[in-house]
Amino acid sequence: SKIGADKLAESYFLSFGVPVATIRPFNTYGPRQSARAVIPAIISQILSGQRVLRLGSLAPVRDFNYVADTVEGFLAVARSDAALGEVINVGAGRGVSIGETVALIQSLIGSQVDVVTDDQRVRPEASEVMRLVCGNDKAQALTGWQPRHSLRDGLARTIDYVREHLDDYKPGLYHL
Repeated sequence: SKIGADKLAESYFLSFGVPVATIRPFNTYGPRQSARAVIPAIISQILSGQRVLRLGSLAPVRDFNYVADTVEGFLAVARSDAALGEVINVGAGRGVSIGETVALIQSLIGSQVDVVTDDQRVRPEASEVMRLVCGNDKAQALTGWQPRHSLRDGLARTIDYVREHLDDYKPGLYHL
């Protein structure tokens, strides 16, 4: 459905000159993110004092992009005539495994927990993408955009937000 929507937008650009650019954001995280996502799930479980962290696979590599950088990427594409008719990736351009993300979050919070694989949280093998990292050179070339927040900085800001709103995250529940 995503590719179908992209192609429909492209057809309107090519056929009718509608000013369209297709933006593909990569793994946006930050304050107010759904408790279903991996980063708030990790943070809320640790902050709630749980000693065992229940996750799916720790091996997949993702390109986590802080929400403010994603927003700036969208705005940069919207302002750029050079982006019209283009497909542009908006992401940090750096991959980190879920396991490495857990370790960094534990370090930032100052709390160590045991990590257990919860079979309910493991994606079926045929549907898991093991490495998903953004090539953001085109965004930089066409719009001048590049991410400004490090993963460490973005996670620290996210931890502060989740800490202030921990009850909203219901860390004892697995959110589908």
